[in-house]
Amino acid sequence: METADLLKPKDFATDQDVRWCPGCGDYSILKQVQSIMPNLGVPRENIVFISGIGCSSRFPYYMNTYGMHSIHGRAAAIASGLKMVRKDLSVWIITGDGDSLSIGGNHLIHLLRRNLDVNILLFNNEIYGLTKGQFSPTSELGKNTKSSPWGTIDHPFNPAALALGADASFFARGLDLDTKGLRDILLRAHAHKGTSLVEIYQNCNVFNDGAFAPYSNKSTRESSTLLLEEGQPLIYGTEQQREALYIRDMKVYSAPLNTIASEDLWIHDSKDPMKAHLLSRLFDPYSEKALPRPFGVFYQEERLVYEEEMDKQLHSAVQSKGVGKIDSLLQGKNFWTIE
Repeated sequence: METADLLKPKDFATDQDVRWCPGCGDYSILKQVQSIMPNLGVPRENIVFISGIGCSSRFPYYMNTYGMHSIHGRAAAIASGLKMVRKDLSVWIITGDGDSLSIGGNHLIHLLRRNLDVNILLFNNEIYGLTKGQFSPTSELGKNTKSSPWGTIDHPFNPAALALGADASFFARGLDLDTKGLRDILLRAHAHKGTSLVEIYQNCNVFNDGAFAPYSNKSTRESSTLLLEEGQPLIYGTEQQREALYIRDMKVYSAPLNTIASEDLWIHDSKDPMKAHLLSRLFDPYSEKALPRPFGVFYQEERLVYEEEMDKQLHSAVQSKGVGKIDSLLQGKNFWTIE
């Protein structure tokens, strides 16, 4: 057995050729995940990556840990079963916006509400990449694709609002090219006890190139992105034009920083569910006064973890000598006999 603290990022790379399109954002995400693995203090034999179907789902081939490339939309279900019987494992679910928000949508929301101690990395490129460019559940309204030649009329999913609506105990958003920010988010996700969902904006340079350009281009990112720092005011913009967010009547507004009293500034608190919901709605880039897109940890809370509560029930059954009495369990307390 290896000593976890002696491992290096290169120890988590396999001998497999990485087969994503040149320039794909998945390369950057893979590198950041490999870079944080030695910091977890977990031996490789206790780490598992489980994926569904999609470009992102090739991930387990490139991680020198245990892993499984499963079936479309079912990674969450498989990971749940594994975690319930092997609580000692660090379980990571790799999925995409099509895999987890379409065919796998039900599995995702029920995993979030149950709160098993697993980590979900949702690669969101707002397109179906593996099947060559159809619109996905997160594609913007009016998107012209091979399956929507006149523009999609489907209202897109908002993964942040969806996660918080399912009572996720941890939600964060990262960007493939923000290497430091993404590493910090991944470490916080792993440290969280419960289900962590990290949405990662990932550029598909073949079928949806530039979808997240406002948040990665040097010329626009300062005015388009809002970095969530615990206990700090929500401020964005260039040095010449600093803007700040404030809340009035449960609505979010933006104004020049020097026009807002310090006591009115919105201070980020990731344990405040109402403010997290407001952050999740800063989503519409087409409005007259577009607000910046938040990146970082939106929300986190400590609550009961599913597999631990299941263990308590099993222990209670053993203590009450209820194990093995299948007939009595099936029969229940209220029954009658027909002569």
